[in-house]
Amino acid sequence: MALNIDDFIKKIEDEFDELEPGKLKPESAFRQMFDWNSINALVLIAMVKTEYNVAINADDLTKSKTVKDIFKIIESRYHE
Repeated sequence: MALNIDDFIKKIEDEFDELEPGKLKPESAFRQMFDWNSINALVLIAMVKTEYNVAINADDLTKSKTVKDIFKIIESRYHE
């Protein structure tokens, strides 16, 4: 399965009900899209593990500013 940022964004939108579909973009600052907190971070970490079998952690999220930044980390760790 090839990774696709549009699919990644769709999965995030599906996971977080407070996100308006189609509003999230690769350059979006994900922490500013809604009330970002540690629970949301854990949900995103779990979603990435479930969907891509890739482990990311709180440090990865802290270093990331945009959705694309997170996606690049996933890409770098993803093995088919």
